Amino acid sequence: VQRWQDLPDNTKLADEIAEFARDARKRYEDFILIGIGGSSLGAIATIQALTHPYRNLLAPEKRNGPRLFVLDNPDPEKVKATLETVNLSKTLVNVVSKSGQTAETAANFLVVRDAMYAALGAEQARKQIVATTDPESGLLRQMVDQEGYRTFPVPPGVDGRQTVLSAVGLIPAALAGVDIHALLAGAAAMRDRASSADVRENPAYLLAALSVLSDQKHGKTMLVTMPYADSMFGIADWFRQLWAESLGKKFSTENEVVNAGQTPIKALGAIDQHSQIQLYTEGPNDKLIQLIAVNQYRASVDIPNPPDDIPELGYFRGEGLGQLLDRERLATSWALTSAQRPNLTITIPTIDAAIMGEFYYLFQLQTVMAGALYDVNPFGQPGVEAGKNATYALMGRGGYEELRRELLDSPDDANSYVNRP
Repeated sequence: VQRWQDLPDNTKLADEIAEFARDARKRYEDFILIGIGGSSLGAIATIQALTHPYRNLLAPEKRNGPRLFVLDNPDPEKVKATLETVNLSKTLVNVVSKSGQTAETAANFLVVRDAMYAALGAEQARKQIVATTDPESGLLRQMVDQEGYRTFPVPPGVDGRQTVLSAVGLIPAALAGVDIHALLAGAAAMRDRASSADVRENPAYLLAALSVLSDQKHGKTMLVTMPYADSMFGIADWFRQLWAESLGKKFSTENEVVNAGQTPIKALGAIDQHSQIQLYTEGPNDKLIQLIAVNQYRASVDIPNPPDDIPELGYFRGEGLGQLLDRERLATSWALTSAQRPNLTITIPTIDAAIMGEFYYLFQLQTVMAGALYDVNPFGQPGVEAGKNATYALMGRGGYEELRRELLDSPDDANSYVNRP
């Protein structure tokens, strides 16, 4: 059993995080999450799905926790704007990195840390910084030991994209008022369901088989995830990283060159019916589309009757926005099927913490099973390292001098991005 499969059982950690979050929600007005990829996408997806869509704009007594700001990309405009927006004296910072070497996270953290120390003084600033990192080693662990920040563990043996049910994803969720115990319980329930040896009763295997067979046997080299709920768009983004990094591999488990993988695409119903469906229906027949349907939306909004002198809108009488959105999903599925474009629908009863936990476990197990069907290792991401190393070299990091010389001598315009000494 891989360690990521044990994460739903870590209720002791969930208790500790919930207690920490209860105190922090009372104490802080703003929360800055610093992390990228698996260190932020899961938290964003959970909070987007389970909290008010405009929670940052709500009054403190209504949003049930501090405002959330995510610093993932090292975009100077976004980082500067964030620091101008938050109240540093009432801000909690959570930096998330297993090694502390992720360039984007390290740079953003140094900027925020410097601002905190300058505004509050080192002693107070240290109390408002929490690090989620390797429990024993790494650059961030070294800084933690020197500065005395409170820490939570990144679980050993678990890739970043599979940490949504660990402290990485649970801390931001708990600070936003999400029931993290229900999240873990949902994941555990899906683990039980997806342990069935009967493949017809195992949703993870069914999804994995449909995806891989559609690629290998029918040329569907792209997998579109299209939820019909704005709040579920974040999970499509999270799944995109999971599917791409896990399955996009050059070598098989036998070390043969296979260049495996299926390109994941995120879309949102019904919005992308007005931007993407034309391509999906009449363009290259190279996609499998998985729709996500919601039986019962958490809000009910009736559509008012139109004026009598506009009979063309009479079909709205007695209907609601939820009915319209779901019927658009049905219509899209029908249109795709009529055009012989393969599609499937994952239906959930509603959107809550337990359902999100089920989704996280389902999609992770689907991905691991797809790796077995592709005969590739779904763990690790060796294809990411070349770009990381080139970044270190271009930034002048020690130990990368030879690669730096190679880049500077290359025929492209790398020189224009390097500040030569």
